[in-house]
Amino acid sequence: MKNKNPLLIVLGEPNSIFSELIFKAYKRKIIQKFNRPIILIGSENLLKLQMKSLKYSIKIKKINSFNFKRLNLNKKNINIFNVEFKFKKTFDKISNSSNKYIDDCFNIAIKLLREKSAFGLINGPVSKTHFLEKKYLGITEYLARKTKIKNKPTMLIYNSIFSVCPITTHLPINRVTKVLSKTKIVNDVININSFYKKKLNKKPKFAILGLNPHCESIDKISEEKRIIKPAVKLLIEKKINIKGPFSADTFFSKKNISHYDIVIGMYHDQVLTPMKAIFGFNAINLTLGLPFLRVSPDHGTNNQMLGKNKSNAQSLISSINFYRKIK
Repeated sequence: MKNKNPLLIVLGEPNSIFSELIFKAYKRKIIQKFNRPIILIGSENLLKLQMKSLKYSIKIKKINSFNFKRLNLNKKNINIFNVEFKFKKTFDKISNSSNKYIDDCFNIAIKLLREKSAFGLINGPVSKTHFLEKKYLGITEYLARKTKIKNKPTMLIYNSIFSVCPITTHLPINRVTKVLSKTKIVNDVININSFYKKKLNKKPKFAILGLNPHCESIDKISEEKRIIKPAVKLLIEKKINIKGPFSADTFFSKKNISHYDIVIGMYHDQVLTPMKAIFGFNAINLTLGLPFLRVSPDHGTNNQMLGKNKSNAQSLISSINFYRKIK
């Protein structure tokens, strides 16, 4: 297949369930039916050994050139751009030994995306403890630093029916009020609104949650009055369809969420817990505000399930299928 820029998949933490999910996506012909080539970025040797261990049989083709348009990529194969990685075991415990390898994979992907040689990016999960090493709250912030963007990027947990955005991401709860700001709320809502209009051809409806129980506080001035309501007022002035703040404890009923496309929450678990309870694995993680679109399955490395061949591939499949609908 020529003349279409490929979708890149960075394999991420080598000791995760992600290779298993890749094999399952091939078995279900999700990758073969995608409308452009897909190229993995990671260790060819490790992928072969993991495939053998998990008892899959898919031909792997090593890609030796960045000039993808001249390559005749067969979608029946797993096409992989090899990144060298010295590993001891086919499946091992997560450690810092894979940090440079993961960083090398991301560097290659970012280079290709900057050069407009690739269409988009999906990445496998990484360890926040080891790879991010407390330097970054998550991959959202890691990629922001890598791409040197001025404004903070936006994390969106997306489902075609309903999506959520935490204003603060993987942050300890006792630090949320210190970083919560009107500027960040406005930035994230504008990023999401622009994405929906430009990529999904839709003008979205937003709901925003309060921080405190019942949007009330025993303090003299609450975060709702000081930060959230002024942000909502400014966004309405910018012709964005947003309402709230709503109390988080009663918001996530079927009746309420049927009226909105996105809910903006103040911290991670405030919106991700109900999102995962409602949609399970059928949601994906988007990073908006980068020079390119980044998508990842909405789950972690799940190291304890390595080699068991029992993991659910739905979030990876949703990540791949998502790229079918965007412009």
